[in-house]
Amino acid sequence: MEKEQLLQIARDCGFETVAELDVSTLKALPEVRDMCAVNTCGKYDACWSCPPGCGEIDECAAKMKQYAHGILVQTVGDIEDSLDFEGIMEVKESHDERYRECVGKLKEVIEDLLPLADGACTLCAKCSYPDEPCRFPDKSMSSMEAFGLYVSDVCKQNGVAYNYGPGKMCYSGCFLYND
Repeated sequence: MEKEQLLQIARDCGFETVAELDVSTLKALPEVRDMCAVNTCGKYDACWSCPPGCGEIDECAAKMKQYAHGILVQTVGDIEDSLDFEGIMEVKESHDERYRECVGKLKEVIEDLLPLADGACTLCAKCSYPDEPCRFPDKSMSSMEAFGLYVSDVCKQNGVAYNYGPGKMCYSGCFLYND
């Protein structure tokens, strides 16, 4: 399938921003993993899609290097201010819905796809990590940060805004693929 057709699939899912991602800009940075280890979200060492369950940083870097192409997507929404938790969650839910829809549509036409989402996997109320294998390995997704990507840098290096100013919230994800 042609690159423009794949970009159109993402556009049709409703993302405000859809851009071609130059995979050479993807650098797995240990310092991003160090930020994960602070465990602000409570998912570090608690699920298969987050560190260390998703693999060592070198393994994630090697996985990303297997892909020749990428698509960067964003959902940008309005919020009242930085304390508008309800608004922030509405934008997040909208992004997650679009992202899951796009994963499904891309998997119909791309055999080799690595989706990297904007946050930890939330498929299961309680992850089977570390005692049992992942229940949904073909549906679970790691985040860009779990793979060591500094999202604002990835956006900048690919000509995509990351901060849309006051009153805006942005969530980013990407899809890596081979022809």
